[in-house]
Amino acid sequence: MITGLKATSYEEKLKELGITTLEERRKYLDMLQTYKVMTGKDNVDRATWFDMASSGQRATRQAADPLNIRPKASRLEVRRQFFSQRVVEDWNGVPEQVKSAVTVIGFKAGLKKHLQGMMGPVQ
Repeated sequence: MITGLKATSYEEKLKELGITTLEERRKYLDMLQTYKVMTGKDNVDRATWFDMASSGQRATRQAADPLNIRPKASRLEVRRQFFSQRVVEDWNGVPEQVKSAVTVIGFKAGLKKHLQGMMGPVQ
């Protein structure tokens, strides 16, 4: 048990302990899971979860990267919080050379570098 943090704010506690926010950790792990699904390392058919941007009717800038995905149509706000919907924008923002990493370890290293540039150190 860690003592002496009772009177400090959430941000100060995180800084003192050297960890990131829950939001940042969720984003990191979502990207890791998306990589595993997209590369087949999870033995899950990616068509079950994602629509590829390159399979659309129109050629757009989003379809320039063959690993980009596009959101599925949704009417309800609750659907937008599903895994397959919430990761689309973040995944498409990851550089192509990171997404095309051969190993999970290589992807993690590239993703950490990418996220550090966006929001500071990632644990």
